[in-house]
Amino acid sequence: MSDISFDDFLKVDIRVGTVIDAQTFPEARRPALKMWVDFGPEIGVKKTSAQITKYYTPETLIGVQVAGVVNFPPRQIGPFMSEFLALGFPDGTEDHGIVLIRPERKVPDGGRMF
Repeated sequence: MSDISFDDFLKVDIRVGTVIDAQTFPEARRPALKMWVDFGPEIGVKKTSAQITKYYTPETLIGVQVAGVVNFPPRQIGPFMSEFLALGFPDGTEDHGIVLIRPERKVPDGGRMF
């Protein structure tokens, strides 16, 4: 991987938001969930799908704050239009579970990572 400049980093708009709705996504090729996240008054609610079913269910996601890239163009995922990229790390296991990136304390929705 090559080095990037700080200006390159600033082009990636990573924000925090609160999950306000989550649903199973049975039409997805791999097990996934759909999430609607409130990124505050400046950005509003955006939706995404994520392959995070190893550690999360729709019920456990409601009210959880997550980090996401909000300035990617929308992407069609089967019958669902994804509007941001939820961020997470692989858990290091063979089945590649994903652990979402979350702030350790509640912070205002829409806060930008820096």
